[in-house]
Amino acid sequence: MFSLINVYHVFEATVPLYTTMILAYLCIKWCNLFTPEQCSGINKFVAKISVPLLSFQVISANNPYQMNIKLLLSDMLQKLFALLAFAVLSKALCRNAFDWLITGFSLSTLPNTLIVGIPLIKGMYGDEAVKFLSQIVVLQSVVWYTLLLCLFEFRAAKVIAAATPTRNTDTPEQIQPRHQGEEEEEEEEEEEEKDLPIRYSRALFFLLLAGRKLMINPNTYASLAGLLWALISFRWGIKLPSIISSCITILSDGGLGMAMFSLGLFTASQSNIIACGTWMMILSMGIRFIVGPALMAMSSYAIGMRGILLKVAIVQAALPQGIVPFVFAKEYGVQPDIMSTGVIIGMVVAVPVALAYNFLLDTK
Repeated sequence: MFSLINVYHVFEATVPLYTTMILAYLCIKWCNLFTPEQCSGINKFVAKISVPLLSFQVISANNPYQMNIKLLLSDMLQKLFALLAFAVLSKALCRNAFDWLITGFSLSTLPNTLIVGIPLIKGMYGDEAVKFLSQIVVLQSVVWYTLLLCLFEFRAAKVIAAATPTRNTDTPEQIQPRHQGEEEEEEEEEEEEKDLPIRYSRALFFLLLAGRKLMINPNTYASLAGLLWALISFRWGIKLPSIISSCITILSDGGLGMAMFSLGLFTASQSNIIACGTWMMILSMGIRFIVGPALMAMSSYAIGMRGILLKVAIVQAALPQGIVPFVFAKEYGVQPDIMSTGVIIGMVVAVPVALAYNFLLDTK
């Protein structure tokens, strides 16, 4: 039964984060303590050091031999639904299609399970439900954050290629005005056939460049190392030496705080706390709290999940936007205004939204 003490635990987890964000906001608005370059450096520290160590800590602390297969399959299916849906919509409706694919995927599928989710889920469904939530956190850190980084790197590779000058290979005959009728159609078909290998080679170049950048990203190695150590640790009961564990803990524990500090710095640099505007905020909240849970409900029913497991899956999908996607969005310059709004507003409405979903699921 969800009680006031559970609400207090949610505030206990989130108020320190908001305090950190407000402090960073005041450092810019009132004191002007940091330059834009320094703010960028703080976010880079979070993206390259704090978040990887936090991922390692979370992944290595969970037993990979006790994962619930149905829960993992439904989570994977939800992400695939989201990728397909936003790929189609962004291509049809938006100019910056790839940016919106990344943003829509992040908003709909990457909730704040670690901070807000654990006290909420524990209050609603007990300690056993927290174990299910921890498994989703592991999959999110190992697979989906890595995929998100891959999308960011692929986008960055396209920007690099677009900025690189290319030679004009058109012949004088191609530059001349085209004839009407069948000759023009034949020439266009020939050009398309010539362009096809070029497009494939460019796509391969983008993938290779993105893959190279991904292989030197600390998040990739931290996730793989965390999974490998979890397999070893829970198989043979081996623990990290305390000196190594303490080094990781002291840096990773500050990761979320530093991420919220970076969020506060970014918010202070904008003209409005709701940086993306009111209508975009409403759209992003709709994606976060309606589209995400709907996709999870579809995938869960398709897998055959029922009972508490189904409720946990849907409620965790209705949690507010995670802070890590904002850090990545800020690092790569992909609509951080929308992501920051998702975190700030999302954590404010987290409790009533979760309670609403809990009520709806219990009445069925």
